[in-house]
Amino acid sequence: MNTEITFKLPTIENINKAYTIISTFAHITPVMKSEQINQITCSDIFFKCENFQKGGAFKIRGAINAVKNNIEDCIKYGITTHSSGNHAQAVAIAGKIFGIKTHIVMPKTASKVKIDAVKSYGANIEFCKPTLEDRESSMERLINQFGYRPIHAYNDIRVITGQATATLEFFNQLKQKPDYIILPVGGGGLLSGAIIASHYLSPETKVIGAEPEMANDAYLSFKSKKFIPSVTPNTIADGLKTSLGSFTFPIIINKVYDILTVSEDNIIKAMRLIWERMKIIIEPSSAVGLAAIMENKSMFRNKKTAVILSGGNIDLMNIPWMK
Repeated sequence: MNTEITFKLPTIENINKAYTIISTFAHITPVMKSEQINQITCSDIFFKCENFQKGGAFKIRGAINAVKNNIEDCIKYGITTHSSGNHAQAVAIAGKIFGIKTHIVMPKTASKVKIDAVKSYGANIEFCKPTLEDRESSMERLINQFGYRPIHAYNDIRVITGQATATLEFFNQLKQKPDYIILPVGGGGLLSGAIIASHYLSPETKVIGAEPEMANDAYLSFKSKKFIPSVTPNTIADGLKTSLGSFTFPIIINKVYDILTVSEDNIIKAMRLIWERMKIIIEPSSAVGLAAIMENKSMFRNKKTAVILSGGNIDLMNIPWMK
C-alpha cells in the first residue's frame, strides 16, 4: 500500500460544509469531565461523548456526509455497506433519514443487539460468513446486481471528512486547545479526520491513536512505515479489529504524533472506571483512550488531554468484567 498521500485532503472549508450538513441530522454531543478520573491519572481530561450520538456512535457523521454528497445516485440506486456494528447502524439511519433503500451485509456472528438495531431503522440485512473476504464479496455482488452505492466504513474521503467534524465540534466546545487528543484506531476514519481537523484548528495539539495490543496492526504499520494488515485480532474492542485503508493508512503513517497500544486488562479497567465514576455507558473500543493515559501516566501528567469516546453500543448481557 502506498505510503505517500497521493489524493487531495479535505480542506477546512470541506469540513465546515460537512458540519453544516451533519448538524441538521446529528446530535451535538456533550463534553464531560471527572475530577476522580483526573486524580487517578494526574491529568486534566476532557471526554467528548460520541456514545450519546444517534446510533450510539460517531459513525453517523461520516455516513450522513457520504450519502448527502452523492444524494441523487443514492436515492436512485440505494446504498450498501458491510459492517458488524456501529457503521451498519449509521448507514441504516442515513437511509431512513433520506428515504433510501438500504441493504447491509453483516456477519452471522454479529450481536443480536446490533442486528436488531439495524432492522429497526428499516434496512435489509444479508448475512455472510464472518470473514472480511466474504463480507466484501457479498457486498460486491449486491453492487453488481442492484447498482447500490457503497458507503465504506472508513476508506472514503467523504466519510473521513464527516468524522473530522467530531474533532471540529470538540475544539469548538473547549475553552482552550488541548495538549493531546486521543482517539481509538481501527480502520482509521475517526483518527484520520482528527489529524486533518487538528492541522487546521489546533496544530500545536498532538494527535495520538490508541489501539489494543491484541489488534495492533496500526501500531506496527506506523512504526515500520509499511502496511501491516490486521490478522486474527483477539480483543474485546470489537470495533477496532479492522485494518487501515488506502486513504487512512498514508494519512496516519505520515501525520499522527504517535500510536499507543493498551492491554485487554486496562481496556476493561478504563471502561469500568468510566461506567462507575461518570455514570455513562461506553463500549470497549471507546475505553482505549483512557487506557492509554492510564498506561502512560508520565506522558500525560498535568497535561490537558482530549479523549473521544467513540461509542456506547454494547450487549448488556455480555459486559467484560462480568465474565
